[in-house]
Amino acid sequence: MLLHNRKRLRLLGFNYSRKRHYFFTIVVKDRFHSFGLIKNKSICLSANGIIAREQWHWLGRQYPYIDLNSFVIMPDHVHGIIFINSDYYINNCAGNSRDCSQQEIQKIKPLPELIGAYKTTVSKRIHLAGDLTFKWQNSYHDHIIRNMVELGRIKHYIETNPERWNGL
Repeated sequence: MLLHNRKRLRLLGFNYSRKRHYFFTIVVKDRFHSFGLIKNKSICLSANGIIAREQWHWLGRQYPYIDLNSFVIMPDHVHGIIFINSDYYINNCAGNSRDCSQQEIQKIKPLPELIGAYKTTVSKRIHLAGDLTFKWQNSYHDHIIRNMVELGRIKHYIETNPERWNGL
C-alpha cells in the first residue's frame, strides 16, 4: 500500500503550548458559505454562524489559561488569535491558601488540541441543529505571532476582514 507524504503544517519541534499569541484560520469544506453573508461590510450570521460564535466563547470559558484576543466569522471561514498562558496554573496557585494539587496537574492544551476542540464542538452542535452536511476542511492554518507589532497588524487584518470580502 502506497502512503502519500502529507505536507507538514505545524512548525517542526515547536511547543504549541508555549506562552504566546497564535493566529489561526479554519475553513469550511469546499469553502461553502455556511456561516452567513457579508452585507454592508459586516457579517450577518446564519444559525451555523451563531453556533460558531457561541463555541468561540465556550472555548474561552472551558480553558481558563487562554485569552481570546480577536476573532471574526466570515461566510466560509473563521480567523482568530488565541493567547496561551502556559504559566496560568503556576501563577494562580502561588500564594493561594487553598490546595492547588488539582490545578497543578492540569495540562495546558497546545494550539492543535484547542482548535480540535473548537472544530469538534462546532460540528457537533451544527449537526444536532439539523445541518448534517456541515464539514470543516482538514487541518487549519496557523501563524506564531512573534511581537506586538505583528500582533497589532494581524488583529487589524482580522477585524477588517469583512470590509475586504469580495464574495468569492
